Amino acid sequence: MRNKLLLIVMLIFSASVLVAQAGPRKLTARKSFDRRPRVQKAMIDEMERTMKRLKMEGFDLPYFTAMEMKETASRHLRSRYGALYKSSTDRYRRLRVEIRVGSYVFDNIGTKRSSYDFSFNPGYRSSVWGPIDDDPQAIRNTLWLMADRAYKGALKAFLKRKSKKVTEVEDKKDVLSFTKEKPEVFTQAPLPFSFDQSRWEQIARAASALFEEYPHIFDSSVTFDAKKQTRIFVNSEGSRIISEKIIYNVSVFGVTRAEDGMLINAQKTVYALEESKLPSQEELFKTVKQVAANLKALRVAPVLEPYTGPVILDGDATGVLFHEVIGHRLEGERQLDDHEGKTFKGQIGKKIIPEFLSVYDDPTKTKHGKVDLNGFYRYDDEGVKARRVVLVENGVLKTFLTSRTPVEEIQKSNGHGRAAPGEKPRARMGNTIVTSNKTVPLAKLKEMLIDEIKKQGKPYGLIIKNIVGGSTHTSTWGYQAYKGVPELVYRVFPDGKEELVRGVEIVGTPIASINKIIATSDEISIFNGYCGAESGYVPVSAIAPDVLMTEIELQRRTKKSEKGAILPSPWTGPIKEKSKSK
Repeated sequence: MRNKLLLIVMLIFSASVLVAQAGPRKLTARKSFDRRPRVQKAMIDEMERTMKRLKMEGFDLPYFTAMEMKETASRHLRSRYGALYKSSTDRYRRLRVEIRVGSYVFDNIGTKRSSYDFSFNPGYRSSVWGPIDDDPQAIRNTLWLMADRAYKGALKAFLKRKSKKVTEVEDKKDVLSFTKEKPEVFTQAPLPFSFDQSRWEQIARAASALFEEYPHIFDSSVTFDAKKQTRIFVNSEGSRIISEKIIYNVSVFGVTRAEDGMLINAQKTVYALEESKLPSQEELFKTVKQVAANLKALRVAPVLEPYTGPVILDGDATGVLFHEVIGHRLEGERQLDDHEGKTFKGQIGKKIIPEFLSVYDDPTKTKHGKVDLNGFYRYDDEGVKARRVVLVENGVLKTFLTSRTPVEEIQKSNGHGRAAPGEKPRARMGNTIVTSNKTVPLAKLKEMLIDEIKKQGKPYGLIIKNIVGGSTHTSTWGYQAYKGVPELVYRVFPDGKEELVRGVEIVGTPIASINKIIATSDEISIFNGYCGAESGYVPVSAIAPDVLMTEIELQRRTKKSEKGAILPSPWTGPIKEKSKSK
């Protein structure tokens, strides 16, 4: 599968009904009756009716049912050329119903991809969209239709799995179909959802107008997003969870074109869990100027030829590297699917990366230092309490990330079942943290890079900064590889001089690449973003130090040599001067 960690301004978050009644300007939660329990009560009533009465003659009742509603409230601003292009509010709900038939030992959901087809596809397909009114009857009717389809699909898949026992050889390994977990009951107090829309509109206009000073940047934008997710979850085991999460972000984006026609993008996005932690107007203006300066420098930078040799990755790039190379390959469901490469299956207790490195995932962390973390949550999307999980300790694999789908070595969830609204949860990362016990100051790390350049007889090495995303391939039908997209790449010569270059992206095979790390700096960086995989986009964070690698491979980036605009921009050209004089 292809999985992506994206630093994009596409946030998938949600909001409470307390906020939804507010107007489009300054929004704050009002001290009023908490109606979330009313919605949860409707969900419980329909779930209990499903467990007691949803039965086809000659077939079993469900042994497990879960119902979830995720509500999203959002505020979005986009400004270009000093003018507001969009100022919108939205609110919606998506529902999910999971039904299992059989037992925890053997049910309708198998361990192979061919057994994951538990859906029922009739001519009529029930909608996953829920009512935004807190009408119990409307909520229950929507859940009723979804449960009916889920039950029929579960029965079909269960019979299919049973029939395979007649024709397929069993591997004789004792793996449950579904883990038994402690029921959790939790109700989070409503979070105040503030967003001073009028103020941010003015700041967005002013910030985007600064790009006028850079005529070679022909398109640009400044966007603000505020999104709140209210999640209501119930299951037949007794779990009852109401939780909320808010994420704010501001993003500055610009695009220019080099003389050879290559398009060059630059972007900076800052995330926060509170409105007050968003950048001030002064800080945002500095960010705009930094993005513009990067674009100006990249526009005239030489194109780097494909490269293999020593490199320093800054903490952002390291975090993305470990997310793609290690994190995705330690997700539990990937150890079960025969279409997956299963890179680390059967490797628990064995060394898989350099022994001075450790990796753990801790979604319970709200921040690292003063920086808020996107990957924070209290309970996963299967109702299991989040927890810190040591994945790799001193180079040795300790465990996998697991949902309630067991893997051979692990028969319990460690609270990492995650999904976008309306999607089925799978094991996913939250806050992935890389630590090292072999650190040196960053200046020393650069000295070691130069020593490695000379040792290998290379004309130069590289320093890679500001990575904007990555992807990885984990399936057996293709190749085991990953890709990273850096924004800033510097060529470092043996005399220590640096030169900005452009036009390349990181590629490599996972195990070979990660074991090329020979040292790390004593500084760390935090990458906040989103990860897209089989269960949709979820917010994640990666925390890692700068690393020195003896070898990395870079390939040419796809080049589109297009001519620029024929006329000069009216925004910066003589036309604007005339309009000003009128």
